[in-house]
Amino acid sequence: MAFEAPQRLVRALGESDVWLGQLPKTVQEAADRWELDVERVMAPGGRSSLVLLVRQPDGTAATLKVAPPSASPPLEQAALAHWDGFGAVRLLGAADGALLLERLHPEVSLRSLPEAKALLEAAGAVRRLWVEPPAGHDFETVAERTARQAEAMRGSAEPGSGSGSGSTAGLVSAALAARDELTALSPELLLLHGNFRQGKVLAADRTPWLAVGPEPLVGERAYDLARLVRDRVEDLIASAAGASAARRRVNRLADSLEVDADRLRGWTLFRAVESGTRAIAAGRRQEGELALEFAGWL
Repeated sequence: MAFEAPQRLVRALGESDVWLGQLPKTVQEAADRWELDVERVMAPGGRSSLVLLVRQPDGTAATLKVAPPSASPPLEQAALAHWDGFGAVRLLGAADGALLLERLHPEVSLRSLPEAKALLEAAGAVRRLWVEPPAGHDFETVAERTARQAEAMRGSAEPGSGSGSGSTAGLVSAALAARDELTALSPELLLLHGNFRQGKVLAADRTPWLAVGPEPLVGERAYDLARLVRDRVEDLIASAAGASAARRRVNRLADSLEVDADRLRGWTLFRAVESGTRAIAAGRRQEGELALEFAGWL
């Protein structure tokens, strides 16, 4: 099957990536398996998977998502199967790293709504995902995932690492200390989305909004909310009252979802610094600096 992978995905994975070279064959095999008619590739798409709009043999619209092994598609499959369409996109089939999903409206996410309305809808959407994980699951814990991230962050703060100033080192130290304190005692072990934010909640037909693109793990709700707190960071940075607005957002989300505000603030700090240092290391300096400036407000 001839098509061109979106440049965003190519840049993220590297032009010589073996998986990219096999994509046409992988997509063709998935289309043949489920007898799909491929309409088009979604662009610009994401950095970790290829998404195509397709139709099933009976004409029903669906979505085909193909991800490399590094994106752990079996874990996404397991989470979606466990949610079974409650709060998240419904899984229709899975094989060899390809997921066949119900068709949502990819052009309409919560980011299309005014901020206050978007946060309200996001809170309702993420609440439905927080359930007991399936027995015998293979999901990593928040402590396990953040331990790996913490190691990379320590390297970013070392002299000569190239990630920046003493202020960055101070933020890294504060974020690591917060992570150590938060993981010393986890209050709950629920199935989490793992990458929940407004752009990961799309308009749907059977219910107004459904979550997509989980990076599932198990742990406390405050961790799952932390990325949502940083949404529309560019608007916050541009506002004269951005710092106070960010702190109010922490308290508002904590109150609406009955999450401890201090734990949410700590996880928001850790995730913002982790995201910022990782983006800078990957050459996305502007994105990284925005996340670090936001972290400094907390």
